[in-house]
Amino acid sequence: MNDFGGRDVDVVVVGAGQAGLSAAYHLRRTGMEPDRDFVVLDHAPKPGGAWQFRWPSLTYGKVHGMHALPGMELTGADGGRPSSEVIGAYFASYEERFALRVHRPVEVHAVRDGEGGRLLVETSEGAYAPRALINATGTWDRPFWPRYPGQETFRGRQLHTAGYPGPEAFAGLRVVVVGGGASGTQHLMEIAEVAAETTWVTRREPVFREGPFGEMEGRAAVALVEERVRRGLPPQSVVSVTGLPLNDAIRSARERGVLDRVPMFDRVTPSGVAWDDGRTVDADVILWATGFRAAIDHLAPLRLREPGGGIRVEGTRAARDERVHLVGYGPSASTIGANRAGRAAVTEIRRLLDRERVALAGP
Repeated sequence: MNDFGGRDVDVVVVGAGQAGLSAAYHLRRTGMEPDRDFVVLDHAPKPGGAWQFRWPSLTYGKVHGMHALPGMELTGADGGRPSSEVIGAYFASYEERFALRVHRPVEVHAVRDGEGGRLLVETSEGAYAPRALINATGTWDRPFWPRYPGQETFRGRQLHTAGYPGPEAFAGLRVVVVGGGASGTQHLMEIAEVAAETTWVTRREPVFREGPFGEMEGRAAVALVEERVRRGLPPQSVVSVTGLPLNDAIRSARERGVLDRVPMFDRVTPSGVAWDDGRTVDADVILWATGFRAAIDHLAPLRLREPGGGIRVEGTRAARDERVHLVGYGPSASTIGANRAGRAAVTEIRRLLDRERVALAGP
């Protein structure tokens, strides 16, 4: 404990999803000890990161590109089980095997400048004073709700992907699904099986991708996201620039007319949605599959944002503060990207810590 009320550690990791656990693993690999040299803080009630909140109908077999955590493969998983159960159990086993000692549930309220070159991390279990911070908070806690005229007048139900309960809740109802990403199409295809009527609305024409998606294509997509982050703009998801894979399920849904997209409506009415050309659609439910934003409000006291609204990141390091690394942010938001980012962040932090120790030791 130091003079300003924070417990001294070298590194605080905020978030125990894929990126946070990867970072914690690599911290251990360098010889650092949990609860002595670093701590991992997670606000969720149990292991699993954001996966534990996924809807039951998202089975493990439907998950695209779940990459194993470093040092421990996920084997023998039942593709018919909910992904929340499969990945939650995998993360729990991972934390136990590597003795990562994740503190949960812990809310991180704010990160600000401390004293002696340290940061001050204010949390629900007290304050920490690390020399470096690895932020791995993802996006799940910040669902994005667009605003349209008349939204507050709608007499039906409005919900976001973050609260999607599964298709059974929409049986016999007229449903408008808003959003052209992977979640929107998955929700729509499930709901169409039980709903009285579905309408698919997107701002842009959806792009369906045929053929294999190899390493070259993946790198090109990541580069586009990375360029925004380097310019200090809010990151887009990798999926937003790769398009939707045209698999058998999507082909079938297109043939049945389920994925007949219409342009974005202009306003919400008490009974549904309407366009300026006079078209209207009656609805009982509007499902906003409109994505998420980075959960980084607790970093606001550090003033890391650029005029464009995002945090400019060089590798994983915040350009405005070399003590702060963001993993699972922007180009590292995929599961394989999160693993690589965790390793990269730890490598840079070790250099920072070694440099500081040399400076303290003096000539």
